[in-house]
Amino acid sequence: MCKPPNRKFSADSPHREGSHGYGGYVEGNENLISALRESGLTQTALADAVNTHLHRDGHEGTVSDRTVRNWLTGKTRWPHSRQRAALGAVFGCTAEELGFVPPAPRCPATEPEDPVRRRNFLTATTGTTAAVAVPLIAQHSVGTSDVIRLRSGLDALVAVDAARGGHDELEHMALAGAAETLEKQKLGASQRIRQRLFGVAADYMSMAAWSAIDAKRTDRARSLLDRTLYLAGMAKDSVAELDAWNLYSMLARQCDAYTEGVDSGYAAQATAIARRDPFYASLAHARTALAHSTLGDRQAALRSLGCAQEALGKASMDDPRPSWTAFYGPAELLAMTAIVRDRIGEPAEAEAASHKALATIPEQFRRNRALATARLALTQLHQRDIDQACATASTVFDLMAGHPLPGRLRSLLGDYYRDLITLAPDAGVAREWGDRYRSEWSRA
Repeated sequence: MCKPPNRKFSADSPHREGSHGYGGYVEGNENLISALRESGLTQTALADAVNTHLHRDGHEGTVSDRTVRNWLTGKTRWPHSRQRAALGAVFGCTAEELGFVPPAPRCPATEPEDPVRRRNFLTATTGTTAAVAVPLIAQHSVGTSDVIRLRSGLDALVAVDAARGGHDELEHMALAGAAETLEKQKLGASQRIRQRLFGVAADYMSMAAWSAIDAKRTDRARSLLDRTLYLAGMAKDSVAELDAWNLYSMLARQCDAYTEGVDSGYAAQATAIARRDPFYASLAHARTALAHSTLGDRQAALRSLGCAQEALGKASMDDPRPSWTAFYGPAELLAMTAIVRDRIGEPAEAEAASHKALATIPEQFRRNRALATARLALTQLHQRDIDQACATASTVFDLMAGHPLPGRLRSLLGDYYRDLITLAPDAGVAREWGDRYRSEWSRA
């Protein structure tokens, strides 16, 4: 995790100081900045981690965001020995490897004290303090390492979702993760750690809600989202709050509550993280554009889409963010653009956006690629290119081979089939595609 002491960043490196939100320092402790970035910790999280280790060693945890900022800027070049030991425990390397520099030795101004006499004095005067420090270790048994371990479980669930989409097993695993996290939250951690655990629980609950939405289990999704929003509030976590409103907007579309979808998009835009980070603002605007297009409001949809594109152009794609956000970027915005354009009656523009999206959506996002392919087929169908549309739609089954089709994808293919038999009821290729659709549907 730690970098060699002499590591430097070139001026054109995308990971140079300031690009990851560590105060925008041009000069400072480059090794610590690099180690912090690679660990995925924020300044606040590092302060929590160091304080946790101090507590476990029987010391008071007094490290704050300002303390960490002084380390990063180089204002503090050699932290206290206890802090150095805690930093070493967090990053797994020495203070020197983290870029700290010990002060030059100075000649003693007075005769050094007899070490035996000093040791006897400290033993006599600190015995009570040592005895009192023992309960602190037990009281702070839950700390940053637990938060990191529980959060890492989310990454595995995100990977499952990217490949298979929402299903009952994924939902159950997410709910189990939320339950374990909330149990940890009760074990007497500091207030800051409890808030962070609430945030992790909100992310697990959001994953469960998302799985229900993707599987089109709308009856369960709303109650899970209500719980997600509650946990996000307890955590004071605006990222989790934005995630919940983003999913509320998607759920509203499934429930034909189109105006609610727009309102949820605006609620996502109003979160603190959307006002602060253009990446999240872009996602909120894109979701609002989809909701406007569902209502048939062309002007509002294109305006929101333009805001999403402008915001994403300002966003740093290298900043550390939760793993659930990995799906969003230029490729996903193109896929969402295709949906908006098709809904407002511009299938040719939608097809072009779909082709661009499929050229850039990563292979591991198999479910997303399948959805974008189905949308591409719809845009071709809406241009009356029946043969090409059916050929494109057939590749969806190949993309998802080996796994049942998630409910949302099944529903989209159902929309395609209804449009197909409306536009070309007697075409042979339409009948052939219908036969395969029914066969795949029964197997799923």
